[in-house]
Formats: sequence, structure tokens, C-alpha cells
Amino acid sequence: MYDIVGSIVTFKNSKDDIKKAIVSFLNSRLNTYLYIIDNSPADDLRDVCVSKNVEYIFNNNNLGFGAGHNIAIRKASGKSRYSLILNPDVYFEGGTLERLFDFMEQNPAVGLAMPKVLYPDGSLQDLCKLLPNPCDMFFRKANIRPLNRLLSRKRLNCAGFSGVTDVPYLSGCFMFIRSNIFRQVGLFDERFFIHFEDLDLTRRIHELYRTVYYPQAWIYHKYERSSNKDPVVFKHLVCSGIKYFNKWGWFFDKERKNINNKAMKGILASDD
Repeated sequence: MYDIVGSIVTFKNSKDDIKKAIVSFLNSRLNTYLYIIDNSPADDLRDVCVSKNVEYIFNNNNLGFGAGHNIAIRKASGKSRYSLILNPDVYFEGGTLERLFDFMEQNPAVGLAMPKVLYPDGSLQDLCKLLPNPCDMFFRKANIRPLNRLLSRKRLNCAGFSGVTDVPYLSGCFMFIRSNIFRQVGLFDERFFIHFEDLDLTRRIHELYRTVYYPQAWIYHKYERSSNKDPVVFKHLVCSGIKYFNKWGWFFDKERKNINNKAMKGILASDD
């Protein structure tokens, strides 16, 4: 039984980024195993995935983010205590996985944890969010600046969270999850090719467990807003958004309102 099985889904990522991610993941005293799921048109990354604790799977087809991770989750079923969904442009220092592992072991009510996420220059990425309504999500993703300011309340200020904070929407760049949860809530919904799959999974986990921001561990994430630059990616964003709100509700979603209100009450109470 592994302590952690991780998975990275790649698509035309640089070898340097993948090497840094692999080294970060394997730099641990824990018993770990890593799947590299390559959706790229060529298997150029094969020669950097040579560790005995790394398995390279070349799809020769871009299956999407969630579908790629699902390959690894199915392969690892019953073989690990925790699963780590990891972006290819993420890296971190030794001891990070141990801090997250120990925290989860001590807090069985937590199903999903995300660490503090930093840009390479050390500045903070605000990736703690409330559940969005359609206007929140589409205007923010489209980067319409005047509306962004009006809707900024949906993006919580992670800098204000000095301790563990319950958050209903956590980023898919680094998701530390109890492996047995997938048997309860299911895997990534493969209807979402890219975007919204992390929101959908976090919400399903949040129905049964706490989903938390854990700032005592931290990672570095290069992060680029590809939806603002690539019309194909933006098209996927819109299509996935429509599928998400069809699934959970558009403007009248009572559960969304209750979850967000509860999250804000908890955050305000922790500030007192």
C-alpha cells in the first residue's frame, strides 16, 4: 500500500517542467508512486520518466484533464491511502507531502486539502473560492476587468487565512485527496474536457467531507491564463461551463447559496 499515488496529465509540456514536478514528488520519505499521463501527440517525455516509481502512459490522443487523471486513479484503486492530482507546472520543496499527509492523518473529517499556492516569485495565488454563479465565472474567466472588480468577492483572500480554512472550491493544480473518496463520489466527470472539472469534484467531495485550504504547506505554480490567449481553450471553457451549470443549476441554486453562506460564516468567525 502506497502512502500517496500522484498523477500528472501532460500536453506538450516542457521536459524541464516535468522533471521539476517529478523530482518534487519523489523527494519524500513517504512511500510514493507517480503516473505521468501524456496526452501529447508525441511521446517526447518518455525519456524523463525513468524512475522505478514513475509510470509513463502515452495516450497519443488528448483525452482532457479529468479523463487523463481518471486513468491513473483507476490504476491506483486500492493501492494508496491518498491521491495527489498534480499540475505539470508545479514544484515544491522536500517535506511538503509529509506535512499534508500528517495533517490528513490527524483530521479524518477532511477529504480534500490544497496547500498555499505561490507564483515562482513567491507572491500568493488566490485560489480559494466560493461556488460561482454563471456571471461570476464567465466574466472572471473572460477577464473583463470592470466586472472582475465587482465580482472579486467570489475569489477569497487567501492571504487573510493564517490557519486551516474550509473552502468550497479548491484549484485542480494540487488536490490532496483521500483515495477511498473516489468510491463514494466517483472520479472526475469526463464531460468536462478542461475547466470546471476541479470545481465539480470539489463540490461532490464537499457534500461528504471538509474541503480545506492548508497554508502550513506550500507549492510553486507557474500558472498561465491560457483561456485568455487560445480561442480553442476558451471554447472548451464555455462548453464546460454550460455543462457544469446544467448539472448543478444556473441562477437558482439553493445549495450553492447555502454552501457559500456557511463558508463565509466560518471564515468570519475564524477572524474574530
